[in-house]
Amino acid sequence: MAALAQPGARVSARTGTLEVDDDATLVAATLAGRSEAFGTLIERYERAVYNLCLRTLRDAEEAKDASQEAFLKAFRAMRTFRPDAKFSTWIFSIAYHACCDRLNRRKRYSDSELPERADPGPGPDAVLERRDEAAELRAAIDALPEKYRAVVTLYHLQGHQYEEIARVLDLPMGTVKTHLFRAKEQLRRQLAHLRVKVTDEGTEA
Repeated sequence: MAALAQPGARVSARTGTLEVDDDATLVAATLAGRSEAFGTLIERYERAVYNLCLRTLRDAEEAKDASQEAFLKAFRAMRTFRPDAKFSTWIFSIAYHACCDRLNRRKRYSDSELPERADPGPGPDAVLERRDEAAELRAAIDALPEKYRAVVTLYHLQGHQYEEIARVLDLPMGTVKTHLFRAKEQLRRQLAHLRVKVTDEGTEA
């Protein structure tokens, strides 16, 4: 309960969630039995976690299930969270490994390449017809191999640094950089006909 006494920690009368800027305070409040603190953490990270799951799994419903599974696992394992760690890195790592488990289950049911999953956005034909370059960029990222999609999502779309990505994906930093380089090369080839520029710092229209 002491964590809730810190300045800026308050419960919203409208949503019932804990309003505070510091993740560590929210983690401490959750461990003290304040479930609304974990609700605030969910609100803070659910979109980013869902986007990572969607890019990894390429299936909207499965991504939603994987996101919920990740937050449930995090809640149950909260007492194992290291105080010196970042909650964002921890929850992204849990979510990514939940996605990997689902991909492995898919592979057990098929000896062939994974089929293309339903995309919640417009299909390639609609994208080209409407000249929606942003949608085509998303489609190009979705077409990358899974190991590249995860790195691109975390680095270019969510702004994480190499060190944090390495911890999330449990990969050496050199491997993260190699995956990023190869992913950008593939994106450059796929998007050569667009005015989209893939740089070392991100994607630009």
